Amino acid sequence: MILTEEQLQDLLDTSLDSLAEPPHGTEWAVVLEGSIAEGFGNPSSDIDFLLIGRTEADLPTMPSLLFLEGRRVEIRTRSVRQLTGQFQALEEGAERPGRLSEDLLNRCQRLLHSHPLRGHALVEEVKAVLPVERFRRITADWWAHRARQSLRHAMALLYLGESDEAVDWTRAGLVQTVKSWAAGLGETYLEPKWLSLQLDRAGRSDVRDRYWELEATAPASADADAARDHLTACLAFARDLGLTGVPWRPERLTVERVAGVTTWQTGERVHVVRARRELFALGDDAGALWRSLVLGRPLPRVLDAAADTGVTGPGPLLAVFLRYGLIRLAWKGGGTVTPSLPLAAPPGPVTPPPSTAQPVLSVRGAAVTGPRAVDLMPLPADRFAAAAMALVWSNVVVENAVEDLTGAVRRGQWRVAELSVRRAVHAALRGLFSSHGVHPLPADCDLVRRLDLLPSGTRPIGAHAGELLQRTAGPATNGDALLAELRGFVAQVRAAVGAHTFPLSFDSADTWRATLQLGHDWLRIGAHLDAQLPIEEARDLLAGNGAQPHQAR
Repeated sequence: MILTEEQLQDLLDTSLDSLAEPPHGTEWAVVLEGSIAEGFGNPSSDIDFLLIGRTEADLPTMPSLLFLEGRRVEIRTRSVRQLTGQFQALEEGAERPGRLSEDLLNRCQRLLHSHPLRGHALVEEVKAVLPVERFRRITADWWAHRARQSLRHAMALLYLGESDEAVDWTRAGLVQTVKSWAAGLGETYLEPKWLSLQLDRAGRSDVRDRYWELEATAPASADADAARDHLTACLAFARDLGLTGVPWRPERLTVERVAGVTTWQTGERVHVVRARRELFALGDDAGALWRSLVLGRPLPRVLDAAADTGVTGPGPLLAVFLRYGLIRLAWKGGGTVTPSLPLAAPPGPVTPPPSTAQPVLSVRGAAVTGPRAVDLMPLPADRFAAAAMALVWSNVVVENAVEDLTGAVRRGQWRVAELSVRRAVHAALRGLFSSHGVHPLPADCDLVRRLDLLPSGTRPIGAHAGELLQRTAGPATNGDALLAELRGFVAQVRAAVGAHTFPLSFDSADTWRATLQLGHDWLRIGAHLDAQLPIEEARDLLAGNGAQPHQAR
């Protein structure tokens, strides 16, 4: 070690003087853990002391930090029972290395390779709970599992045309393969930064030199052929070191469904819900590719089918679906491909920043930023569905109010006409707010004043709405002009929210049928997500699959 026994004992004495007095009658032991105990380390390395107490009470897991003699000293405490529990938990989880906690593995490794400073008998008693040979096998299997996942993932990325990313995961798989091999020889320290010293100590210069050769020849640019050659060489090296389950067989990679991912379509817009909460909207190209997917097929066949969609470069788009957790890859006979890196965030789908498209939605679906977009909506899926249903319903109310105004003007019912105008304006504004994802909505009487919640481009709509809400009607009123002005305001709002193609609901049986179908498209996903329905009667529309409840079949 880079510190002598005497230096360690002096640092320990100074450290213990800074701590609270331990309970009387408790048997204690102290070990040095970490890189220095392993024979690594440098002048900047921490001094990691672990105090072991024979006590029934659990001891704090958070370390105390001291700064002594130019070094940082970390002091942790664990009871014998806590340490025994760690070893037992590790043994119980060893059969499923993919779910084995890295922190648990690291804690057990540090103790098993620690250097005793006080209470040697107690230290040996605790270490005997898990034999070192058994721990080597567990660690080697843990690294081997990660290596397989990384190399399979690299294979998939290469096939999807993501050469740069494939090279990075190949490099990760290479490190993990060598760490697995080294762990079998007793080099179980987890942190990869000391890999060079571990390979030197392993005494196999052929393995060491081959590893560094492969590491040095990793392609630096997105050259698919070079990336494939490098991956092929790494797979051969891994096989030589005893790693199984990673032949160059892309056809063993299959594209699979992810639990909790739901798809629904309104018009041409494809929406995908992840985990019943997060909503992604797909641009035209991304939607066409999504619709072409036949889950359960080998990746090469999925890409062949994607080529028939006419979408340029489908591989990178499929990689986005994979990255966001909308699909998953599996290795035939080997389960889901779940690559992960040590000492990093837990594996899981990427969540991109929310889309900045405004308005958020239209009656035909979510707004997207482009044809290849896979945009995360900036509000939860249930609120999005509720806002969309409110948008559709507001347009139905607008049509009904315009119909009322038309009849009132023809009969000279000017009070009815005034209220119909206000009703139409309020309904149109509700649609405007809903298109921007506002839900629940402000009260009708507050809508004009709350337009400051929306982008500045909606200000002219607010000014026009304020004028119409103050409009009076009487015998001298030009009814046709009033009707035209209201229609102009409705068109202004619908142009802003993408509802300019909304059916004239009460114009004919065909337009009413189109309105019901549009509402049904949104109601299906709204009901699936338990979103708030705009009116109770909507449940009947849902039950009738978009048809009127009393319509003859």
